[in-house]
Amino acid sequence: MKHFITAAVCGFGSRGKDAYASYQHLAPDKLKLVAIADPDPEKRDAAVSEYGVAPANCYQNGEELLQQPRLADVLIIATQDRDHIRYALPALEKGYHLLLEKPISPSLEECLELRKKAHECGRIVIVCHVLRYAQFYQTIHELLQKNILGPLHTLEATENIAYWHYAHSYVRGNWRRSEDSSPLILAKSCHDMDIIRWLVGSPCVSLSSYGGLSWFKPENAPDPEAKRCLSGCRCKEECPYDCEKIYLFNKKSGYYDNNTGWPCNVLTNHPTRETLYEALRNGPYGRCVYQCDNNVADHQTVNMLFENGVSASFVLSAFTEGCYRTVRITGSFGDLEGNLEENTIHVRIFGKPEQLISLDPISDRFAGHGGGDARMMEYLCNLLLSEDQDALTSIDASVESHVMAMAAEYSRLHGGESVSLTDFTAENMAQQNI
Repeated sequence: MKHFITAAVCGFGSRGKDAYASYQHLAPDKLKLVAIADPDPEKRDAAVSEYGVAPANCYQNGEELLQQPRLADVLIIATQDRDHIRYALPALEKGYHLLLEKPISPSLEECLELRKKAHECGRIVIVCHVLRYAQFYQTIHELLQKNILGPLHTLEATENIAYWHYAHSYVRGNWRRSEDSSPLILAKSCHDMDIIRWLVGSPCVSLSSYGGLSWFKPENAPDPEAKRCLSGCRCKEECPYDCEKIYLFNKKSGYYDNNTGWPCNVLTNHPTRETLYEALRNGPYGRCVYQCDNNVADHQTVNMLFENGVSASFVLSAFTEGCYRTVRITGSFGDLEGNLEENTIHVRIFGKPEQLISLDPISDRFAGHGGGDARMMEYLCNLLLSEDQDALTSIDASVESHVMAMAAEYSRLHGGESVSLTDFTAENMAQQNI
């Protein structure tokens, strides 16, 4: 019986390296990184110096890695959204199990194709819906499985993206254009579609959605002449989206708060005052948020009906100070409310004293998803080592959330049209032209 698993990583960035490969540092007896693929030579060097990967096993891209004989038990695919499938399909044929960053793909046809290929090859595909592994959501799920609220009726969930996070990732960053990556509801909130479906415990049968891009547009620019924050913007002092504020001075994201990880390390591999200013003067993250080429929504709501009669609502917004999620669930005999930032759950059984569940504090700041990243990696290792447990976020389970998110985007683009999930097909997706 094996005592550890070997992994290769395709896309050695903030997710592939910092969220997933870093589990080797936490559990070197369970995970060993043996190969990586990334076009950045500094990241390939980091694989050698920080993880002990042989230089010969550091490749410039996934194609080079996949030309080799199978190098590891599992391939972690953490590339950009639209590159996932072109690496995942040949990897399955090579004999790799997969850990696949979400979303699977912005194409419904590709999601279904990967599901079919996984079954044909007899391989395990775990999709990184890391919220299911977080102690916060696992505790709520366990409470619902015990039926403490009685039959469920409603679920309300929110995702507060935070103004600085949205500006970084969805205005200036890699996920700013749906045709290059995915719509916001899929790129950011297929997590939430998945967790709602899991907590409700029943398939979604219909939904509708509203929202759009309302603020980050040229007509809202306070200084229409300024294209970059550091190029003489007359409104720089008052603008909360000023790049210098976000990457240097913000308490949650700025370099001067001893933050050299995400998001600063997206701008430069080795954040210093000098390298950050260089990136802000010349790179995409120094652009005025009102003068970018972004087109994804900055707010969206989704209303859902599930097969068991539960109705659910989901709200995501760019316009919040904090970056956190909340949930409220009502049942015939009680209700509960949870706040992921506080890591607390309030349980109120009718006629009884309120119970406050305070979970273990989460030390990681952003990438951990309430501790879900590390818990998922532990689960993956245990799954592949023992093969005596079910895959919690398998390709089969994860496709449902993607259909929900894609249907929500279709509804949003069609004036809030009600969409039947049983009738939703790849043809609908093609009509969206995303």
